[in-house]
Amino acid sequence: MAVPRVELTDTATELLRALTAQHGPVMFHQSGGCCDGSAPMCYPRTEFRVGSADVLLGRVAGDTPFWMSADQYEYWKHTHLTVDVVPGRGSGFSLEAPEGVRFLIRSRLLTDDEVLALAAEPPPATGAEYEG
Repeated sequence: MAVPRVELTDTATELLRALTAQHGPVMFHQSGGCCDGSAPMCYPRTEFRVGSADVLLGRVAGDTPFWMSADQYEYWKHTHLTVDVVPGRGSGFSLEAPEGVRFLIRSRLLTDDEVLALAAEPPPATGAEYEG
């Protein structure tokens, strides 16, 4: 993908590496559900089933998929997302919770050039097309 829709801060990359070392391959999913608002959740890849309408925004830190629910994607598709880490406990479901920190999304609007570049690319994959 020429224009990344999601990236990590250095701090988030370090935490993700530590979580991967402890839990094996992981993934992010942002649902916008009730548990932690629109915070991205980090799960072991083998323990979270992606829905057929979920959208793959990209892969961060090399090979970690970042998924978003279709409803959230419609709301956020005009933004670039940056995953950061802040002190405090987020959801008990996300792998970083026992570390006393939580992942957090920071966003900015895509530039006009980014919007044009993304329009020229195929749409993001969905869970219906995902094979691992």
